[in-house]
Amino acid sequence: MSHAVKIGVWSRASWLCLVAVLLVGVFAGWSLTLGVYPTSPVSALLDSLSAVEAMVLFELRLPRTLGALMVGFALGLSGCLFQGLVRNPLVAPDIIGINAGAGLAAVALIATGTALALVPLAAIGGGLVTAAAIYVLAWKAGIAGNRLVLVGIGINAILGALTSFMIVRFPVESVTPALVWLAGSLSAVQWPLLAWLGATLLLATPVTMILLRRLQLLQLGDDSARALGLVVERDRGLLLLIGACLAGAAVALAGPIAFVALVAPHIARLLAGPLTLGVLMLSGLTGACLVLLSEMIARHALAPVTLPVGLITAATGAPLFLYLLYKENRKA
Repeated sequence: MSHAVKIGVWSRASWLCLVAVLLVGVFAGWSLTLGVYPTSPVSALLDSLSAVEAMVLFELRLPRTLGALMVGFALGLSGCLFQGLVRNPLVAPDIIGINAGAGLAAVALIATGTALALVPLAAIGGGLVTAAAIYVLAWKAGIAGNRLVLVGIGINAILGALTSFMIVRFPVESVTPALVWLAGSLSAVQWPLLAWLGATLLLATPVTMILLRRLQLLQLGDDSARALGLVVERDRGLLLLIGACLAGAAVALAGPIAFVALVAPHIARLLAGPLTLGVLMLSGLTGACLVLLSEMIARHALAPVTLPVGLITAATGAPLFLYLLYKENRKA
């Protein structure tokens, strides 16, 4: 019976992933047409664009669209990993400090104006260092999910304070780009930055898929996972680093975009059931749709005002987070 249910869940998740891919394609094509200049992907394929239209399409709209999709996919995967690791649906990299660590490292380089080309690497490194610090500080004869979350929330507050200090410490003209970036913005996305995130996704996504079975076993509890042959602390640490790497790469491209990593896995589980490979991929695709839609709203729905995409995700994600928190308290 359970085997039949599991097959059914996987089948539903597969169809939902296909639907999500189609939605991503529709939203991406729509995004490329929005703006003052009437361009379209079809015209690009037919090679009938003027020089200005080609510049607008390939240097402005296409990088932002691809950036939104890749950032959302990375955040969706990362959120699914973290929620599975600690068996807590209210956990995400932006809540336990991973995004804050990546943001602090990037802001330090932006504010000082040194080695700006290394901002992506610094953000990924900041996320990894933060993940390692959380793991070490949460260790007490092993890692308990609740303790890891509490340590992460504390570290998130400390890193947020340090970021604020960096902004106050340096001249306004130096920190203005950092302030825009901290709001979560895709306005400065360029092809080299996309290459960083693309390379990270190409490496981390297959590794995540390979490690999915270990993540599923960890959800059974440490004792059960050990009985099934899992090296619990090693595998938990490895999954934690993969999730931090994905979140750090997303932050490097667009800044700390809030609540996507929290909301996308919830939507995937609500639609497709417990954690499977299909649900993992659906989390990433849902995150991609959420960020791209938020980007389209931020740029065009309130024209001529252009808002940071992070403001839209925060405005829509915060009420949902409060609802999820209320729902969990009702269960308890």
